Amino acid sequence: MPLPTTPDELLSTTRAVRKRLDFDRPVPRELVMECADLAFQSPTGSNRQDWSFVLIDDPAKKAAIADLYGQSFDKYATAPGVAYATGDTRGERSGAVRDSATYLRENFHRVPVMVIPCRAGRIGGENSSSSPSFFGSILPAFWSFMLAARARGLGTAWTTLHLAFEKEAADILGIPFDDVTQCGLSPLAYTLGTDFKVAPRLDTDSLVHWNDW
Repeated sequence: MPLPTTPDELLSTTRAVRKRLDFDRPVPRELVMECADLAFQSPTGSNRQDWSFVLIDDPAKKAAIADLYGQSFDKYATAPGVAYATGDTRGERSGAVRDSATYLRENFHRVPVMVIPCRAGRIGGENSSSSPSFFGSILPAFWSFMLAARARGLGTAWTTLHLAFEKEAADILGIPFDDVTQCGLSPLAYTLGTDFKVAPRLDTDSLVHWNDW
């Protein structure tokens, strides 16, 4: 199947890719930079543009970051899962999701490129709006990156588990921890095939509230 050709196809088939990452096919830096160029066209609060992407293709550094991710994943994987009602699509898919997540944990070091989206500053204080405001300028940028990657035959999967060791990751990558916040971690690789489909989701009517909850 060809790559998505309409916005709706792109938005409805950009999956979290784990088992279908091609670990053996190099990803050209120029292609990654195309995705970054598009990502940095996204909206940003007060036009601050205080975002950065750390792109990792050095084998030793990839292995070190994958190890941090793995340590966190192993704790997460042994925690009790969420219990869903019979017939809930999330429960029906939970085994496959866990299996693919475990596969990524075991092979993360093999991905051609790792991507860490960052934003300048650190969240502090008691203002409950600080978190949405802070992440509101980096989440659109990285989602745009992921869409741009999908349109070019590349797969991504937004993860956050390595953030339990954010300081250690900062030391490995030379990120100034006191001044820059890491907001996630994604593999980046060509996908094995491009025939991603619309995913089963909860009924939209049950999730949309008009005027009242």
